[in-house]
Amino acid sequence: MDLKSFIRDVPDFPKPGILFKDITPLLKDPAAFEYVIGAFADHFRDRPVDVVVSVEARGFLVAAPLALRMGKPLVPIRKEGKLPAESIRTEYSLEYGTNVVEIHKDGIDAGQRVLIVDDLLATGGTLAAAAHLVEEVGGLVESLAIVVELTELAGRSRLPGHDIFSLVQY
Repeated sequence: MDLKSFIRDVPDFPKPGILFKDITPLLKDPAAFEYVIGAFADHFRDRPVDVVVSVEARGFLVAAPLALRMGKPLVPIRKEGKLPAESIRTEYSLEYGTNVVEIHKDGIDAGQRVLIVDDLLATGGTLAAAAHLVEEVGGLVESLAIVVELTELAGRSRLPGHDIFSLVQY
């Protein structure tokens, strides 16, 4: 399936000079959405994954059905101040600013192998922050599953030693 045909370019969003890759047309098409979830489930079927972790917000849309399909727990990483129980935080750089994300301290048990899921890999800041939080609470990052990878921004370089599987590359 040509997933690029379901990804819309939105110029100057969220700031001037940014070309945003919008996955909402993909989510709107049940066959394309099912293809994404199925491709990830097939790829990670035989991998040692104990927990699926995802970053707010669009990553949740892919991670939740994937975790269900894989029969694994889902642990959210959220923006600062959004988690109700004791959490840890980290600050990171984006393509267009900085942000803070948090994870519950008890979200992952020590030694659990984690699949981190997100919609987009650009500069790698968000996913590097997610991997840091997973490791800080004792988890082991098994792999990262990405729908869209913007290769020209070299996000992989901020994730050395991590296995990264992306479905679409620009």
